[in-house]
Amino acid sequence: MNDEPLFEAVLSPHRSLGRTGFMILMTIATVVTLVHMAIFVRIGAWPIFAFFGLDLALLFGAFWLSYRSGRMREFIRMSRTDLNVRKVSPSGRTVEHRFNPFWARFSIARHEEIGITEMQITGQGRRTDVGGFLNPGDKESFASAFQRALATVKQR
Repeated sequence: MNDEPLFEAVLSPHRSLGRTGFMILMTIATVVTLVHMAIFVRIGAWPIFAFFGLDLALLFGAFWLSYRSGRMREFIRMSRTDLNVRKVSPSGRTVEHRFNPFWARFSIARHEEIGITEMQITGQGRRTDVGGFLNPGDKESFASAFQRALATVKQR
């Protein structure tokens, strides 16, 4: 049996702000915050000092969570005999879903204004969502390529 992959994809969330951009943004935010903190302490409004520090900590925390979720990955590999979806969470935990490609179905839910809202692989009483974190253009691109590959496997 030929188990050579006919389709392979690695799906990952897009992050528009890179490491350098993040460092520049946080440096500017920190400097601006420190200046404002100093001004408010100087005029005697010291409780506001703490709120500025909290704002900076929350900004840093939000970016940390965003970059952490950006480590999520989905590896999709389809051969003539096997369809494997391996999901890696930001913590590194891996969950694997296996399907027979001949029996697998690929379902897409669409919204007329947004486009694809959900993609799901089902088969043999099991199902898994794929690419939920992708942007609309990437969802369309992946769905088109995956549908073609699944159709090719079923024709052989």
